[in-house]
Amino acid sequence: MYHRNAQGVLDSVLGHIAFYCIDNDLPPLTSIVVGLGRGTPGKDIPMDLTKIDAEREKVYATDWYDIYPPSADELQTAYRNHA
Repeated sequence: MYHRNAQGVLDSVLGHIAFYCIDNDLPPLTSIVVGLGRGTPGKDIPMDLTKIDAEREKVYATDWYDIYPPSADELQTAYRNHA
């Protein structure tokens, strides 16, 4: 966030992405968006913190250019399915 206070700003957006990844059997992109001091995703982001290192490595190993980005509707549907 370029040295800005981002706490609580991205949780809703990242929640949509996290749930989309869960529903589509994709590595959790949210594992690479972490707090500076703690090195983990925000508390409202669904993530098994005991597996964060392995999940992060799966994100880096995935060919994201081979995956078509979801639409806003698909992200919203995934979020609603988990709300």
